[in-house]
Amino acid sequence: MTRSEYKGIHEKIKPYIHHTPVMTSHLLNEIAGCELFFKCENFQKMGAFKMRGATNAILNLSDDQRMKGVVTHSSGNFAQALSLASRGLGVKAYIVMPDSAPQVKIDAVKGYGGEVIMCPSTLKDREESANRIVAEKGATFIHPSDDLDVIHGQGTATIELLEEYPDIQAVVTPVGGGGLLGGTALAAHLFGNNVEVYAGEPEACDDAKRSLNSGVIESNESANTIADGLKTMLGEYNFPLIQSYVTDIFLVSEQEILEAMKLIWTRLKIVCEPSSAVAFAAVLRNKEVFKGKKVGIIISGGNVDLEKLPF
Repeated sequence: MTRSEYKGIHEKIKPYIHHTPVMTSHLLNEIAGCELFFKCENFQKMGAFKMRGATNAILNLSDDQRMKGVVTHSSGNFAQALSLASRGLGVKAYIVMPDSAPQVKIDAVKGYGGEVIMCPSTLKDREESANRIVAEKGATFIHPSDDLDVIHGQGTATIELLEEYPDIQAVVTPVGGGGLLGGTALAAHLFGNNVEVYAGEPEACDDAKRSLNSGVIESNESANTIADGLKTMLGEYNFPLIQSYVTDIFLVSEQEILEAMKLIWTRLKIVCEPSSAVAFAAVLRNKEVFKGKKVGIIISGGNVDLEKLPF
């Protein structure tokens, strides 16, 4: 991937996404000991960065593929993103969702025009259900985080951030499935000036940190974290990008995630979901790494179940 190729991807999806704002706070700068630039993807269409990757993936389908539709399995933001992106581009979206998915998310997917197919909540059942739709309908499967078109789309948030603030020295994202981190790392490599890329990850599901250390993709036996968007594992397409361009992954506690989320809500006056606060929590826990630097933080999404607020 060259800089001009990546710029072409960004230009192609621009008509279908929001150019999200960057917010700053003198108080949060003082607390963190560095200059922070929050890229607010919570203001993106459907409330999360995943609209970027879903749009890019659909735009890269052939006319025949678009006619037969797309399918994914997701209980969260990608389910909503693929549904909304598909509706805007006139493509049928089949969304496999586990029966453990919150009703509010099921309703959101349906509201965006996705056809929901319920299944048991194991990964095996989700994959089998998606494969069945591929076989029956001829739909194209799009993975929520381990698809190169999705990964490249996600990284366009960092392209915008670096075009607006070219002197940023580090960018921090949360990491779950690795699509945002992989795309961010590639974008920072191509568009930044020696920009270091870091990620925050909950201690309760530290597979990405262990993967970076071991050199092989690790998994978790359990993942009991408030950051429900980060419970998935890295994939074969995003992991090499993370290995090549990510400096480090920092673990944070559940309490640190909660405190970072509170600060974002009360000081920036914006709604972010717990997964989004993980990146900021990583900066606060590792102040010596970021001291005095200009640091970009991707606020990945704002889709919060207001009936289950953690504070």
